[in-house]
Amino acid sequence: MNRVSRRVTAALAVIALAVGVPGLAHAAPGTTQPQRPTDLISPAPPGSPGQLPDGWRITGTGTERQLVWTSSAPVPVGNARIEFYAGDRFLGIPVPTKDQRSFALDLEGIRIGASEELKVLAAGRRLDAAATPESPDARRSAAPTKPATPLPANPVDPGVPGKYRTTSGEYALNSVRLPGYASPIEMRATVVSPTDAPGRRPLALFLHGRHFTCYDAKGEISMSWPCETGFKAVPSYRGYLHDQKLLASQGYVTVSISANGINAQDAMANDAGAQARSSLVRLHLARWAQWGTAPSKAPAAVRAAAPADLNRVLLVGHSRGGEGVNRAALDSRFKPPAAEDGYQGPVRWRIRGTVLIGPTIFGQNPAPDVPSMTILPGCDGDVSNLQGQMYADGTRGTGRGTSLHSSVYVIGANHNYFNTEWTPGQAEAPADDDFYPPEPGEKPDAVCALGTSAHRLTATQQQSAGSTYIAAAARLFVAGDDRVRPLLDGSNRRAPSADPARVLTHAVGGHRAPVILPDASVAVTGGRLCNQVDHRVKTACLSGREPGGSPHFVGFVASPEPGRQSIALKWTKAGSPVRMTPARPVSVSGAESLALRLIVPPNTTGTKVDITVTDTAGRKATLGRATVDGLPGTNRTFAHWGREVRVPLTAAVKAGLNLKQVKTLELTPRSTSGRAWLVDAWGWRPGTPAVAPVALPRVDLGELRVKEGNSGERTYLIPAKVSGKGSGQVRLFIRDLLTEKLTTRTVTVTAGTNSINVPVKVKGNTRYGYDRWHTVAAKAVRGAAIGSYSGGLTVLDDDPMPKITVTPVANRVTEGGVLKWRVSLSEVADADVVTGFSFQPVASGPTLSTLDVDPAWINRQFGRLPTPERSLFNVADDPWLAADIPAGKKTAEVTVPTITDTVTEAEEATRLRFFHYDRDWNQKPGAYCIGKVKDAS
Repeated sequence: MNRVSRRVTAALAVIALAVGVPGLAHAAPGTTQPQRPTDLISPAPPGSPGQLPDGWRITGTGTERQLVWTSSAPVPVGNARIEFYAGDRFLGIPVPTKDQRSFALDLEGIRIGASEELKVLAAGRRLDAAATPESPDARRSAAPTKPATPLPANPVDPGVPGKYRTTSGEYALNSVRLPGYASPIEMRATVVSPTDAPGRRPLALFLHGRHFTCYDAKGEISMSWPCETGFKAVPSYRGYLHDQKLLASQGYVTVSISANGINAQDAMANDAGAQARSSLVRLHLARWAQWGTAPSKAPAAVRAAAPADLNRVLLVGHSRGGEGVNRAALDSRFKPPAAEDGYQGPVRWRIRGTVLIGPTIFGQNPAPDVPSMTILPGCDGDVSNLQGQMYADGTRGTGRGTSLHSSVYVIGANHNYFNTEWTPGQAEAPADDDFYPPEPGEKPDAVCALGTSAHRLTATQQQSAGSTYIAAAARLFVAGDDRVRPLLDGSNRRAPSADPARVLTHAVGGHRAPVILPDASVAVTGGRLCNQVDHRVKTACLSGREPGGSPHFVGFVASPEPGRQSIALKWTKAGSPVRMTPARPVSVSGAESLALRLIVPPNTTGTKVDITVTDTAGRKATLGRATVDGLPGTNRTFAHWGREVRVPLTAAVKAGLNLKQVKTLELTPRSTSGRAWLVDAWGWRPGTPAVAPVALPRVDLGELRVKEGNSGERTYLIPAKVSGKGSGQVRLFIRDLLTEKLTTRTVTVTAGTNSINVPVKVKGNTRYGYDRWHTVAAKAVRGAAIGSYSGGLTVLDDDPMPKITVTPVANRVTEGGVLKWRVSLSEVADADVVTGFSFQPVASGPTLSTLDVDPAWINRQFGRLPTPERSLFNVADDPWLAADIPAGKKTAEVTVPTITDTVTEAEEATRLRFFHYDRDWNQKPGAYCIGKVKDAS
């Protein structure tokens, strides 16, 4: 991957803006190895100016300079991206070493202020530091609620094994090459199929997530591919045999494919490997299509299986595999750009739905008009912010809206145990519980601690629940059996086969008509319209003071993020209504009930709200009272999750309301005090409508490199390919990485164009400056689909650095005087010119020591004490005096303040070497400077 791609990747990774939680490992002590003045690129902890914190270091020179963090223990290979931050500012995505102990980020174009704290985050949780009693991470929530009374059983239980006998086998084909991946990717799979089912059978394809790829007999692991000598491949693709066997007994042909080759190479892919995983899925489907017409050429495991009906395909993806199958569903409708895709053949299959288990969705770009079910594990210690919620929330308005998008919250489930090959005691390779253990001296988590919490599921309980709900999705999306819909759409029914797991659901799409989709067009009285993603306490939905976060409020690349609002309710006495009026009256004609997704704080019970509607004629009806309980949660969980509540419209009909002209929705709390957030409200009726995809434009962003030029102004458009049909709206997030300025625009895109109408003006000049990166991310707003969501424009500065001179201002002084040198440029520059002086040994004679200079200056510059006495060359490791010349200025000075003492001594000297850094951070040595101090007596 080229350096521009790496910068785009670093700039556009999804930022988990929700409350962080303690991480998996602590930083290990590291060595400071500065190659340029460290106070320019590292935070300066109190008492240690210019020093990197423990665990951090700078390596390399020039364009190979990297910021490296090293953990005291290997960081488990996970599906959440590891991200570096300076304070709250996102720096980029580092590349791990094979042992998962160190993570390195290219420093090209990145500047870090001296006051900014370096941090390592994964899905919003801190990895490089433990929580402190004063930190938000250490806040504790109220005691978790006791397990609730089980929901009523659904009449049809999809977890019951079917009537068919099953057979299993594996196939291994020639490896394939995918764009951007150096090593070939394996084509390996395990097949489980019914043996006595009539006719062609629907096909369910499974794709595992990102896990380590290789292990040896000693329990060592690696992320290599192919595996080194002495190591075996981790068979992650065999981890869903329990799911496959259940589906096969019910008449499905199932295939679970291996993706180790992608896992080993996707660390710096712009999309974290989503396009590569899509290519792999479709390459397997293409083979199944070929074998359907030429069975004799199929592998033995396929010939032994029932023939597959590729007109009825269900895709099941775990973690990054979830994002991969989502992209495969999109790519099966809209062909991706050939340069990025590994399969450009015909689409001879139809995706009827997707199942997404603890998935990532870095691009927040769910495939529109493809039914989906997303499993959210309540104790997920990997993709801990439960960002997969966006597979439901992110579909509002992007397609026709009739596809059901279900979210299934499994209380007490972790990330790994859905795959037996990631589960201790079941896995062939090393495995662990991904939910993080307590810090030293901390009590086990009240909800998620394995073995001590009444809410936490065992591995087999979790796997039974997963199998049951995968089968429910297959039965609804593929077989069209509406009797299982109440298990998925918020109807508060349970599948006994999943017991004792407590499983809660809500949905968007299906037979729903929008009533309140909170945005700036909705007038709110008695409550407030709040921003789901916002770093500002007063306007955010969650201020950051609440323990835990919300899957609904996971950030993208901007804070605040426009277009994402909820309605916040807060009351201290019952009876104060919150009134919501959309811009235009809405219709609930034909609906049976009003369905609301309401969030209440975790561990709360009995929040009561009356629900009232008013029509344009002023007729009013209270539909009923909803009682909502919070989910069990702690500061380590994302349990602010919308509970679906429904009230029938019967009272509105009796009161004679015009249901085609509903003007206002009113929520009146009946509890004495409390908080709640309305995610949205819909007119609801039962049934599952037929899926009828609408023609949409697909947007794939690209990258462009241009030279600045010496004069004039040129305008460039953001490169993009808009395919498909029709037109739609997307929101663009454009960031200038040099200034960190972020702008957003909503634009209309039309199929058949190769750019997006967002002009970037580039002014040419002859002044030295940095290259500039204008990175862009895209998100669908209405009537559009997004493939490659990141791209950008790189403006290459083509002007030479000004000439630099060093002039002694005072290089011979009496004790108490100040040694001084001035650094000057021949002309001003558009970028900071980084220069400095390094103390060197004095060739001969008396040397200026730490007792000859101002002790406060020593502490300020180097974070050291003057004692014991030593030469200034030995005051610290690689002691520097920074002399940056800011953009627009021509000079900077460095000083060495001396002090007067009572000791009679000969003239003392200090020796400094001048250095500056070019555009690529190559260190360029300059002249030696000698300073002399004579005795005052």
